[in-house]
Amino acid sequence: MQPAQKSAPENEVVTRRLGRVDYSTAFIAMQRFTNTRTPETRDEIWLLEHPPVYTMGLKGRDGTRTHIRNIPLVYTDRGGDITYHGPGQIVLYILVDLRRRGGGPKQLVNALEQSVIDTLAGYRIAAEQHAGAPGVYVAGSKIAALGLRVRRGASYHGLALNVDMDLAPFSCIDPCGYAGLPVTSLADLGVREDTAAIGRQLVGRLISELGYTAVISSSTGLPSGST
Repeated sequence: MQPAQKSAPENEVVTRRLGRVDYSTAFIAMQRFTNTRTPETRDEIWLLEHPPVYTMGLKGRDGTRTHIRNIPLVYTDRGGDITYHGPGQIVLYILVDLRRRGGGPKQLVNALEQSVIDTLAGYRIAAEQHAGAPGVYVAGSKIAALGLRVRRGASYHGLALNVDMDLAPFSCIDPCGYAGLPVTSLADLGVREDTAAIGRQLVGRLISELGYTAVISSSTGLPSGST
């Protein structure tokens, strides 16, 4: 009998279901993972949610504010402008070696957006992309935000999908830098589904979009040495 062939690292992905994680903790962990990864390091997808926090990308930042109405504001190194994260929102962080997979940031953004669109289609919700405005929209309202960083040929950060969350904090900002941009959630669109279940569906759709053939689940904890 021939021994089973091992999958090559480029075909494998580790998934981590991390629960609720402080934003700064996850941010530092993503940076460390990316800075220390090697050509043999498997790609990873982290599924989590954050306590209430605003995050500011590289666009439109001034560095002066630390809070907005008692909610902390964290300056980060992803693309894009300001957004809000909170309980009831699915966050996926995508740690992918783009050079090894043979794609670029545009292809990754498209895969992320399409995975959300396909997930929502399962609930009979018609969602769409907007050219020049990354994210996913339903009837003109934003339901998922995207922001990436590429360093040493590898991506981190990812997407946030509003499932069943308090949307009021979005009214204190121009979401993603767009004044008056309406936001929505699956709950507001009539979907009553467990957030974790939707997260599993979204991860599965993304794995399919990215073409991985082997999935290694690791349900507890950030990678060793990343915190």
